[in-house]
Amino acid sequence: MKKIYVGNLPWSATEGELRDLFSSYGTVHSAAVITDRETGRSRGFGFIEMDAADADQAINKLNGHEMGGRPLRVNEAQERRRMGGGGGGGGGGRGRW
Repeated sequence: MKKIYVGNLPWSATEGELRDLFSSYGTVHSAAVITDRETGRSRGFGFIEMDAADADQAINKLNGHEMGGRPLRVNEAQERRRMGGGGGGGGGGRGRW
């Protein structure tokens, strides 16, 4: 399974619209539009999870595709590097400080 980053989303885009757009290229396992914690408004990007072969085809076909008058930026999501410290729960892990 691959995670796909979808950027430059119109502010009005919904998870359902993202799912519908990407489902033309295969089974969408999850779709998420990222929202601001305080306001609940879209941050203009989201993520899709699809099987690897379907994801590659969707990336190739939908990068630059216009949605709501905006060209989408679609690529494989990069793993977010976590800085040490913060949050956490027991477990006695070796977090970096």
